[in-house]
Amino acid sequence: MPTLAHSAVGPLTTAPPSAPYSFGFGEQQPRPPPIHVDYGVYGIGVTADILADAGASCPLAVAPCILGSGGGLVFRGGYRSPGPWYIGGAYQFSKTDSSNLYNLGILQQLRAEMRYMLDMGFRTSPFATWGIGGVVYGNEWGVETGGGTLFGGVGFETELSRLALLGLAVVYQPVLLAGFTDTAQHARPLGLAQFVRVELQFEIRSELPRR
Repeated sequence: MPTLAHSAVGPLTTAPPSAPYSFGFGEQQPRPPPIHVDYGVYGIGVTADILADAGASCPLAVAPCILGSGGGLVFRGGYRSPGPWYIGGAYQFSKTDSSNLYNLGILQQLRAEMRYMLDMGFRTSPFATWGIGGVVYGNEWGVETGGGTLFGGVGFETELSRLALLGLAVVYQPVLLAGFTDTAQHARPLGLAQFVRVELQFEIRSELPRR
């Protein structure tokens, strides 16, 4: 009875099933989760304080006005959560226009600040900001009067790098000052001055270690 000859190339084998052809498209990988990091934030700002209304601190019967517009520096530090919140503190000093009643009129502020960041998925993000603080005012670094302040406004920040930020904020800031007698012996009653503050901000953030 005839027998089947073996193949010259060896015994027949079964080829493993081939993977389906991908037509040049690789398998889609899931996006990595966003980085959730706590940051310590510190920075400096340059501010212009535009006086909208001096209030009773500059009554019409008393001239000249001892409290005017000015500009100065802001130093701040705070905490930025992995979410949209920032909470911190700031110290500001501004040289104000005192109509030459002071050699150098300085308005100093110590504030608690908050921001709510709107993450739009871009390097530039808008934010809302508000806060509360205390103020003192006098000649050079002296104190002749003081009071409290609130503020609220909006701004935006741009990431220069992952850890460096440049921002701009515009806020409305009323300042309540106690009554006092100035160096020209004019009585200045309790008054509510109103400012519009424009601030250019530069900030550095540093990753905080996880517990």
